[in-house]
Amino acid sequence: MPYNLNLAQRIREILGVRSGLIEKKMFGGVGFLINGNMSCGVLGNDLIVRVGPDRNVSALSQAFAMPFLAPGGKPMAGWVLVALEGLQNDQDLQRWVEQGNEYAQSLPEKK
Repeated sequence: MPYNLNLAQRIREILGVRSGLIEKKMFGGVGFLINGNMSCGVLGNDLIVRVGPDRNVSALSQAFAMPFLAPGGKPMAGWVLVALEGLQNDQDLQRWVEQGNEYAQSLPEKK
């Protein structure tokens, strides 16, 4: 299934022009990387956000958030999917995108 182009565009508008930001097609969707570290992206109709292991439980307690499952069905700690239904207003989307950016910026730069 192709990824939600409208959701990707909304993320682009939130991110604007940021130092170290690149957009990359991956996993049949699109990812947004800060200094080589993925911060968020779109898979199908869902937002994927890298919140980090310390925020994993808190993030999953939010409405419309669910674990991101690796191949084989194992949840990946620090990564969450957010259903499109939970992203109807720009404030909710921005909150998630900024969480991903904060975590990505805290990581060492990848070359």
